[in-house]
Amino acid sequence: MSTKRPRMLKTVTGAGGSPGTYDLAIDPTRSTLDTAVKVAKLAEAARIDALFTADLLTFNAQGAIGSQEPLIFVAALSQVTSHVGLIATVSTTFHHPFNLARLFGTLDHVSNGRAAWNLVTSSIGEENYGADDLPSPEDRYARAAETLEVVNALWDSWEPSALSLGANGNAVLDPSKVHRINHAGRFFTVAGPLNIPPLPQGRPVQIQAGQSEAGMALGARFAEIVFTSLPTLDIALDFTRRIRSQAARLGRADGLPLIFSSFHATYGATEEEARRLVREKQEAIDFERGRAQVADMLGGGVDLSEVALDSTVPESLLPEVSSVNRRRGRVEIFSGHAREGYTLRELIIAAQDTGHWTVSGTPEQLADAVEERFRAGVLDVLTLGGLADPRQHDFVVNGLLHELRKRKIVADDYTGSTFRENLGLEFPARSGVPTAV
Repeated sequence: MSTKRPRMLKTVTGAGGSPGTYDLAIDPTRSTLDTAVKVAKLAEAARIDALFTADLLTFNAQGAIGSQEPLIFVAALSQVTSHVGLIATVSTTFHHPFNLARLFGTLDHVSNGRAAWNLVTSSIGEENYGADDLPSPEDRYARAAETLEVVNALWDSWEPSALSLGANGNAVLDPSKVHRINHAGRFFTVAGPLNIPPLPQGRPVQIQAGQSEAGMALGARFAEIVFTSLPTLDIALDFTRRIRSQAARLGRADGLPLIFSSFHATYGATEEEARRLVREKQEAIDFERGRAQVADMLGGGVDLSEVALDSTVPESLLPEVSSVNRRRGRVEIFSGHAREGYTLRELIIAAQDTGHWTVSGTPEQLADAVEERFRAGVLDVLTLGGLADPRQHDFVVNGLLHELRKRKIVADDYTGSTFRENLGLEFPARSGVPTAV
């Protein structure tokens, strides 16, 4: 598998917006999908490449994410769009691979080849699935790897010629070209084959979120795109070098996996306005509440109550990454910031964007920042938020995207009928399965 040339930056936007799901749920005249439908249509009109749905597997009092099931949500959006990709975040820790193969396979069919899976291993939610404790990161990633082995084998269990057109116009099935997978592993025993027809994309596009060592190993082996928190260019360069070196050692093509970064942008009509907006955001921060946010970024077991806001965090309070059971990649980023001399105040400010890449300025200045990473080879897919807000939409579509298209970094239109084709990803080679049914 390899990426096609010329290389172009791809864009993604979240399917949420305002009014949010909780607001819409109390209005009996409106669907909780209303905002997402608006965003989906705006995204497709702007030739944004994909819609992204996040997920949490526990109650979230703020209602920001995790309030709707992503697969059903994007399946509904597939019926009001025709080109935009549909990315659903789903955990391997709490789902069985046979179900995942059927769910994403069905999404690929109902969307005519626009499905993508953002695979996560979950850092919360175990209490809702009969577990007292979250499995270790090593066990979660081992389960994720085996899940992908099974799911890919199931998607490949039908040969492309298993279905043909009969003389009466109906499909003719050749059962000899549909194969069991007979998987028996540490976590799963699955006979197969899959009981839905071959998918339009062969396999949905595979995205993996996680940047700990275990997460990088999984992404290097399987992912076509990795979704990461890369707050600085140096961190992005180091991460990209390491994961692509691992991928190359596994025999994967140059340029894989693609690097997908979240872009937390503050737009201004002038540089002065952008600086003012950033300053106002920082002045509105509840810094005492922010101590708990930084503690969470450091793994959740750190007491920062005695650290002065304008002091650095003592080394003795920073956790050993290997001792943390949740989001080790985020712990590495914030521990690194602390060791670089960030004060607690600066860490709290960074925690507002949970360690993601943050930039402020005019659309032209933001385009400069995006172009720098794109030309450096550490950015292939970029998030663009706020389409539901008219002013933000203008900055994104008529400002940043317009500027990136002028620079020939973003394409003017979709370039394929499926999401995989639009990304420039080849049709996946089939895994070896052949055991007769």
